[in-house]
Amino acid sequence: MRTLEELTRPNIRRLKPYSSARDEYNGAAASVFLDANENPYNMPHNRYPDPMQRELKKELSKVKKVLPERIFLGNGSDEAIDLVFRAFCEPRIDNVVAIDPTYGMYQVCAEINDVEYRKVLLDEDFQFSADKLLAAADEHTKLIFLCSPNNPTGNDLLRSEIEKIIREFDGLVILDEAYNDFSEAPSFLDELDKYPNLIVLQTFSKAWGCAAIRLGMAFASQEIISIFSKIKYPYNVNQLTQKQAMEMLYRYYEIERWVKTLKEERENLESEFVKLPCTVKIFPSDANFFLVRVTDAVKIYNYLVAEGIIVRNRNSVSLCGNCLRVTVGTRNENERLVEALEKYKVNAARKSKVDDNTAKMQSIKQLGV
Repeated sequence: MRTLEELTRPNIRRLKPYSSARDEYNGAAASVFLDANENPYNMPHNRYPDPMQRELKKELSKVKKVLPERIFLGNGSDEAIDLVFRAFCEPRIDNVVAIDPTYGMYQVCAEINDVEYRKVLLDEDFQFSADKLLAAADEHTKLIFLCSPNNPTGNDLLRSEIEKIIREFDGLVILDEAYNDFSEAPSFLDELDKYPNLIVLQTFSKAWGCAAIRLGMAFASQEIISIFSKIKYPYNVNQLTQKQAMEMLYRYYEIERWVKTLKEERENLESEFVKLPCTVKIFPSDANFFLVRVTDAVKIYNYLVAEGIIVRNRNSVSLCGNCLRVTVGTRNENERLVEALEKYKVNAARKSKVDDNTAKMQSIKQLGV
């Protein structure tokens, strides 16, 4: 593997990070703060938050069994995704490799940072070949992106292939585990000591039910985390987010109950979809959603929108022709979706009958009858 110094952009290595007032203060407990040009009124929202989220990382480390020094917290996982490009990829020179289809922000961040993004198509089972990804890489490939369970396909990637990529690639491997809480596969967090080139991404948005607070996590070597901390914005995680995250960490057992319920609801919803005439194929899922191929994704999506039900149309995504991505909701939400799709069969039949009658009338008119 190339050294971290070799992988890091020269300007980032030379960079002297911005030092905020809260970074500089380090000492005994204080009660008078006159250092950061804050308004003294409107407590507690008048004060800048801890720029390094120390207390939150301390509590999070107990849950994740990872040292605080190996945790980066950002404004959603998207911040960490963007940071790896800014830290390691030289625009118009370096490139990254990723599976296809997968989470779209990898490519968006590549394009924002003017870095070539190389896609390697998954097979018909939505699995990847480590050899094919490695073959797509060259001396300018700095990063390989993997997502497991993958989005939008929902399935776990083969662990043996993931491990092969991490072992044999001489750059950094970013493994996005946003949906790992719903999977039976163990997280790669336990492998961080074994693989110094591994960066694991997780989030508070899915199993933790906190998409609104925008809090993502990156776990890696202390050296990589130090680079992220060096180039991030000074107060990237606001105080309200830190407070809500702390409260959720104390409710960890409730999150486990949510995950169990959602997995059961996923199985129930999949069993209902099997019965629907519009269903062509349901793909296996290890996430809180599943991908389903239907008779006409565009028409069914538009029909559901008219019914006030929103799913994700993935028809234009590689390998996902005529596919919808369905997030598992509450029992009531799931039942509403199934009921609407059962009616779609009736509505479609009625429309077909109307179309047939219209065609017959046009034929009669053409014959002059």
